[in-house]
Amino acid sequence: MNIKELKKNVRDYGMYIALFVIMLLFTILTGGLFMRPRNISNLLDQTGYVAVLAVGMTMILIIRHIDLSVGFVAGFLGAVAATLMKMGSIPLPFVIVITIAIGVVIGMYQGWLVAFMGVPSFVATLAGMFIFRGALLRITEGTGTIIVENQVFNALGNGFIPDLFSGGNLHLLTLVLGLAAVILFVSNEIIQRGTKKKYGFEQQSLDLFVGKIVIISLLIMYFCWQLAQYRGISWTVVIVIAVVAVLKVFLDNTVLGRHVYAIGGNPEAAELSGIKVKGVSFFVFIMMSALSALAGILYTARLQSATTIAGVGFELDAIAASYVGGVSASGGVGKITGTIVGAIVMTALSNGMNLLGVDISYQYIVRGLVLVLAVLFDVQSRRVKI
Repeated sequence: MNIKELKKNVRDYGMYIALFVIMLLFTILTGGLFMRPRNISNLLDQTGYVAVLAVGMTMILIIRHIDLSVGFVAGFLGAVAATLMKMGSIPLPFVIVITIAIGVVIGMYQGWLVAFMGVPSFVATLAGMFIFRGALLRITEGTGTIIVENQVFNALGNGFIPDLFSGGNLHLLTLVLGLAAVILFVSNEIIQRGTKKKYGFEQQSLDLFVGKIVIISLLIMYFCWQLAQYRGISWTVVIVIAVVAVLKVFLDNTVLGRHVYAIGGNPEAAELSGIKVKGVSFFVFIMMSALSALAGILYTARLQSATTIAGVGFELDAIAASYVGGVSASGGVGKITGTIVGAIVMTALSNGMNLLGVDISYQYIVRGLVLVLAVLFDVQSRRVKI
């Protein structure tokens, strides 16, 4: 490994370094409180709905579009789910299916405007922001807050997976799942390296490859060890992992996923090569709104209620997490796993500053500066000749 190769790969691993520095800094400043098991568990749960929105936003940004409506789509659909739960006669699985189905319809509407009618995504989704903010206010205008009393639904945002083993003060199932995740991660990396070698693609040096595997594996087991000392893995984390796994496979291993990157890299060239740019863009907007519905469900379940302010600023958090996680400001570049790390970075900043009692005004300033640095890093990294 040499300096040249490190520069070439710093884009992929910069967010991991940033996360490590942030966690170390807040651990020192809070006297260890930041890294206590309970706070780590709260941190990951707080990241849940933002992470779900951010992975959808990653695909939107990759194809050179933006969706400003996701916050109030999530807030509105969370209120829809809460309203359906209040009826009492609709089973929980149907509530979830209906809510996500409405999200799909919303995505079809906005995707149609952008992909087929030629409305700029900024304008179409800005209009959507106003529409669904109004819809949220309308559905909650009776009481201002819709309380959700269904404990199973609320467990999606506050519950934890049961431990199948007897481990005393340790949640052993969490450790087992963490070990399984490490094995799956290592196996996948080795298979991908073998595939690149088979087809003659450029590869990382062996020492950098091994170092990456060791560091990420240790991070996974460390987080699982911390969670095992509290109440284990929450259902929110399980849902986020499932979403990430599905979308990572979609982007990395399907023809449609490769088309998403091709469109982001050069829409005109993608069109000339036979890719149905409008159809792919339409599909991505549908995925975004469906994920907004899921994020709304998670947020409503966490609060155990739907309120008139649900969704405020969610779209900004999702966009920031995507850029901090390595999505390029010019499109065509981005990874789901990087976005998740970006979401954790942004939530960790808020969590750590809250523990330190930092005024909310300064918190916004710090988060804004972090976002500027992330985009500046992306722009400068593209100018560096390697």
